[in-house]
Amino acid sequence: MNAFAPQTTIEVRPVTGRIGAEISGVQLSPDLGREAVAQIRQALLRHKVIFFRGQHHLDNDGQEGFAALLGAPVAHPTVPTTPGTKYTLDIASTHGGRTNSWHTDVTFVADYPQASILRAEVIPAAGGDTVWANTATAYQDLSPELKDFVGKLWALHTNDYDYAATIADVSAERIKHFKSVFAATVYEAEHPLVRIHPETGEPTLVLGHFVKKINGLSSVDSANLFNLLQAHVTRPENTVRWRWTPGDVAIWDNRATQHYGVADYGNELRILRRVTVAGDLPVSLDGHTSFAKRAPGLEAAA
Repeated sequence: MNAFAPQTTIEVRPVTGRIGAEISGVQLSPDLGREAVAQIRQALLRHKVIFFRGQHHLDNDGQEGFAALLGAPVAHPTVPTTPGTKYTLDIASTHGGRTNSWHTDVTFVADYPQASILRAEVIPAAGGDTVWANTATAYQDLSPELKDFVGKLWALHTNDYDYAATIADVSAERIKHFKSVFAATVYEAEHPLVRIHPETGEPTLVLGHFVKKINGLSSVDSANLFNLLQAHVTRPENTVRWRWTPGDVAIWDNRATQHYGVADYGNELRILRRVTVAGDLPVSLDGHTSFAKRAPGLEAAA
């Protein structure tokens, strides 16, 4: 019997009233028992993002192995993985790892990841927090009339978006990295503005900075509606902010959240490692599924 198989006493403490919980009493590992994994998944579904302190024992292999307990790990479609790993992505301030804009991970592909696991290695002395927002409660707060309207709409998502206009305080070096690495291969996917969460049944808003245009609207109306809905998502009541320390791990439900890495730490070093878990095709309120519009091997739609 391995060291992690015995009963694990897990404590879940909510961080805010709508999103986020800190979990203690568990060491994350590829050998974690089924009961503990089930408790973690249940906490994730309920609180949308969960935090673990003091996971210093985890390395890249351990993080990937633990991720496999939640589903099938998947590499980023355009950014190279950390050398010596299959799925790990460096989120490092030294090479473009400042994503200070609200987004849901990789929505430019049709079946974007269901979850992300982020591990902190090097954290600035001050700043460098990450903020998450609950897209399920954001939808719940819409008026019935607005729910009816947006529930019928779809949007085009792409990794080839206006990076300089979207990311705050962008440098020429970061723009170059974006164009030469992140957007070197262009992906496009169409998603409903509202998807049904496959496990909780909750409607959630699908937005973030990868949205290029809301279908059927003029560019002006698309931008205005996008901004209105994003404002609902990012209301303080829907958010939780995490102050990282080395050894912290955050796991979020990528189907029900957006997040924002706060780039307020100047030239200090910040390094985190991310592994994502493969997702499913989003389903709209009327039962239609998301689909790819452009990807390697897929002819772009005319």
